[in-house]
Amino acid sequence: MKQVAAGVYQLTIQRFVNLYFVEAGTPGEWVLVDTGLPGSEKAIIAAADAQFHSGTRPKAIILTHGHMDHSGSALALAEHWKVPVLAHPLELPFLTARAVYPPADPTVENGGSLAFVARFFPPQSFQLTSVVQALPTDSDTVPFLPDWRWHHVPGHAPGQVALFREKDATLLGADAFATANHESVPSLLLQRPQVSVAGAPFNYNWQQVRESVQKLAGLRPVAIGCGHGPAIQGAEATDGLQKLANFFPMPTYGRYVNDPARLDENGVAYLPAAPTTLSLSA
Repeated sequence: MKQVAAGVYQLTIQRFVNLYFVEAGTPGEWVLVDTGLPGSEKAIIAAADAQFHSGTRPKAIILTHGHMDHSGSALALAEHWKVPVLAHPLELPFLTARAVYPPADPTVENGGSLAFVARFFPPQSFQLTSVVQALPTDSDTVPFLPDWRWHHVPGHAPGQVALFREKDATLLGADAFATANHESVPSLLLQRPQVSVAGAPFNYNWQQVRESVQKLAGLRPVAIGCGHGPAIQGAEATDGLQKLANFFPMPTYGRYVNDPARLDENGVAYLPAAPTTLSLSA
């Protein structure tokens, strides 16, 4: 467990997937942000017991978005702890088995080794109907975390949210970007710090991805934890994210680059045609 900022702790599951324990301000109360891959629940429960006390449970589980590496253990944990799972309304079709996320794009420029791996990812859709609730959108205050605000940062997932605590400029950036080179599986596994584009083969709207990065850079965070990569602080965080925003590496080709998918409250409204050929080096 690594500390990102006061009361914020990063747990890395299977060497490359992060989730967060966030203290709620009242002693002994906390919230879990994201749940890692399927089958991670025992490790997460053990880490929670070690961090707080045996038998502890969060006030809620908040999903930054519903991709498998963020929601994979949500059902098991919600049932074990008997707590709700909160996600943005635009994520609910994918978390209640009513829709499937757009297919990954292994042809996207600079997809790196992740693009090759993405070819073998199964369609992503989950059945959390019994536990998931819509994150209230009439306020940007994060439930159970009064010092935090959520920011809608689509492009990687339609209802992706980042969480920001203004008083100390702490940002949980989800997969709006990464703090390790997400184009390189070795870099992810070694947790080498580098602010970079996250999950290129899974980004369905590149203009939104760039706008989301620019929005978060405007917050000037001084402590950052993302879905992938080590926690970073200080100038490495603030300047690194600003540099990514200023010089965003927009790909020149890929399935969704010039013709993005369109997603709405019912799921996928439009998908561009699939590539007709796949380069083995993509």
